[in-house]
Amino acid sequence: MTRIALVVSDVDGTLLTKDKVLTERAAKAARELRDSGIAFTITSSRPAIGMGFLIAPLQIDLPVGPFNGSSMIGPDMRPIEQSLIPADAVERCIGLLHQHGIDIWVFTADAWLTRNPDGGYVPNEQRAIRADPTIIDDFSPYLSNACKIVGSSSDFELLAACEGEMQTLLGSEATAIRSQSYYLDVTPPGRDKGTFVTAMAQRLGIPLDAVATIGDMHNDVAMFKVSGLSIAMGNASDDVKSHAKRVTTSNQDEGFANAMEMILAENAQG
Repeated sequence: MTRIALVVSDVDGTLLTKDKVLTERAAKAARELRDSGIAFTITSSRPAIGMGFLIAPLQIDLPVGPFNGSSMIGPDMRPIEQSLIPADAVERCIGLLHQHGIDIWVFTADAWLTRNPDGGYVPNEQRAIRADPTIIDDFSPYLSNACKIVGSSSDFELLAACEGEMQTLLGSEATAIRSQSYYLDVTPPGRDKGTFVTAMAQRLGIPLDAVATIGDMHNDVAMFKVSGLSIAMGNASDDVKSHAKRVTTSNQDEGFANAMEMILAENAQG
């Protein structure tokens, strides 16, 4: 097996527990990667404002990939590369979500916008990203500044059906994929976690065969496809697991730490 030189991890459902906690064992495992010479960073559907709190405990010194990897920001939270969804695609996306009665959030580079402060998943997002939404009456002034649109709903079947409908509606103008059973993410075209992983490998001069990725949701499959070693969390669906080369334990059972310890042990064996 090729020695791993870079690990790229998803955040929610992978690095964090279901209660959005970074365990000490997970943080220690990430730091041990760096101490052993393995580069480490994270990519997530989260906005940039929701990733900063992880930089220090994980000792991340590389760019991270918010918005499903469609942007790249430095560990100092300053933008390196930023992609936006075309304004006409944003308008059509909002229209479709509204038509289905799905709660709509628009994320810009530095803000979370919603028309409904009482949406069912607003408290969940506040807790996850450690930021509050900006309440607005109209999305129109922000159509040209959208880094990500999220449709949130407790009707998981509706959201799954809307994912396919959204992909058809937007075509190549944007990417629509669920990051959680209750979140449908729409992000800029041609960018995903796979392109982020590829860009990071190129920045570091590392072949993709020497990259390991770990995640739990459909939006992680894109990075599974480009990395030499792909690891699905035990809490992932069977479909997501089928795209990974290995499966670790769940995020409630230190699955991230277990996977990192496995990589460290195998690298040590040469």
